[in-house]
Amino acid sequence: MITIEFLKKTFGTIKAVDGLSIEIGDGSVVALLGPNGAGKTTTMRMLAQVYEPDGGRILFDGVEIAQDPITAKSYVGYLPENNPLDEDMLVAEYLDLIADLRDLAGADKTRAIDAAVRKTGIEDVYWRPIGELSKGYRQRVGIAQAILADPKILILDEPTEGLDPNQRQEIRALIREIGKARTVIISTHVLQEVEAMASRVIIISRGKLVSDSTVEHLAHRGTKNIIHAEFAGTVDAVAIEKAIGGAKVVRTQPTEGGRVRYYIETVDDIRPKIMTFAKDNNLEVWEMSRETASLEDVFRELTK
Repeated sequence: MITIEFLKKTFGTIKAVDGLSIEIGDGSVVALLGPNGAGKTTTMRMLAQVYEPDGGRILFDGVEIAQDPITAKSYVGYLPENNPLDEDMLVAEYLDLIADLRDLAGADKTRAIDAAVRKTGIEDVYWRPIGELSKGYRQRVGIAQAILADPKILILDEPTEGLDPNQRQEIRALIREIGKARTVIISTHVLQEVEAMASRVIIISRGKLVSDSTVEHLAHRGTKNIIHAEFAGTVDAVAIEKAIGGAKVVRTQPTEGGRVRYYIETVDDIRPKIMTFAKDNNLEVWEMSRETASLEDVFRELTK
């Protein structure tokens, strides 16, 4: 669906996007991550043809968008980070205007507006001024205008920014539902939302690609595991480390009933070795679990 080849964009002496190459298939929710200034918004704006690339090219369905920009624009629905809405307009008036700009008319226009209103759940505010709406409903209106023409590609830049936890959950559910029928690219700083919405994570830093993976594979890129082992009573930490080569007890924590939980840092999953150690030393094991690197840990490691 989307092919990005050696994409470049420079502002003065700043290389916002520097030789970025990505392919994104149809019908998936992809999270575009990176620290501030990494080039996320610039990349999204080039996909939406707000910016022209200084180098490289973008293709939709194998056709370079520079060769047929009008058709390419019809592929894309775009919600910018600042969600520019006219606060003096009614929601109905605003969506009617967007439909006109999208060259929708007659029965097609009516069906498109009805579908967008229903999918985004804004029926109750349809006849209200945009200036009176909550932040959550404004985001819904922004998404409604983005999906109005049923685009194949939906680009959402920070779609949950400034929302309260309930509103975030509602928008996440909405994006997951929308993503079943089209390709969705989202940018966000909230890594929990990536795990909740996206099936694929693309991380860029200083305008370059540093990782392209599924959420599950990315979480397993961490270099360390922490094994939680809880025994009935105190166990010699040095004995644990000697019995299990390459492991280190980094912390202990007393728990109820006189038990003690040991936090063991290791590269490999050593739970079978701990069970063997417990059996050899007649130790009663109450709990055993593995703590892998969080998405936040991996993100910091890749972009530091």
